[in-house]
Amino acid sequence: MEHFESIFYGKLENEVKIEPRDWMPDAYRKTLIRQISQHAHSEIVGMLPEGNWITRAPSLKRKAVLLAKAQDEAGHGLYLYAAAETLGVTRESTIEDLHSGKAKYSSIFNYPTLTWADIGAIGWLVDGAAIMNQVMLCRNSYGPYARAMVRICKEESFHQRQGFESLLVLSRGSAEQRAMCQDAIDRWWWPALMMFGPRDSESTHSDLSMKWKIKRMSNDELRQRFIDMIAEQVKVLNMTLPDPDLKWNEERGHYDFGAIDWDEFWQVVKGNGPCNRERLEARRKAHEEGRWVREAALAHANKKSMVKASAA
Repeated sequence: MEHFESIFYGKLENEVKIEPRDWMPDAYRKTLIRQISQHAHSEIVGMLPEGNWITRAPSLKRKAVLLAKAQDEAGHGLYLYAAAETLGVTRESTIEDLHSGKAKYSSIFNYPTLTWADIGAIGWLVDGAAIMNQVMLCRNSYGPYARAMVRICKEESFHQRQGFESLLVLSRGSAEQRAMCQDAIDRWWWPALMMFGPRDSESTHSDLSMKWKIKRMSNDELRQRFIDMIAEQVKVLNMTLPDPDLKWNEERGHYDFGAIDWDEFWQVVKGNGPCNRERLEARRKAHEEGRWVREAALAHANKKSMVKASAA
């Protein structure tokens, strides 16, 4: 066992990827299964707030863009479920954990999309926060996860730019459009900051994830980077962020910011957010209604295998 551990930690030290057939500590495997499956769930559940606006997008162009984005996110979920399967779990079991409420997904997707501007705010703020975290994951120590993240990040960068461009158009529009833009930013700002997870002092998984190089930066470090970036970008929109304490700190070289409502964060994580029940019910319903497709695909695959075996 010590020999295998030495090889494992030697690979981590030398930035050599851990691959599915390599020996790894059970806790490392379990941590990866939890993180990758929750990431996959977040991509799939994350389609629901945007799906609310696909049929109501204000133009054919916006509809096509939103459809393409939803398709990307479905693909991201597929890559990640496949990466989780390399660790010895089945896709069916991870999805069952989601539907039963055992597995979590990003708390941000339990908020409603009330106006068209929300779609822009999600692209700019939510996808922007995701990229801040996910670019780091391209260098994580587990090979299949890292390789999946490279493609995901390339696509997410388009999502963020699409969201910002959508808000930019609104910010230069009528008084009503500008007000809608500002309202969306006001409602999505704080939940976006919560996406990075709890404060480092309250994060139960960060230390081991950092030790194993699954994560490269802590929750609070990533959150600060995101705030510094968005605080500058919002000036281009000529909008404001809903934080009176937000100001540049010359000494720190970062923006200071106000207190996050962690009580709200934990309530949403525990299932008491505005749309928790609605989101899970939508996923359960879609899974059940799609059962016949999965069964038909399996029957077709089995038939092809039998024909091939007979020919042989």
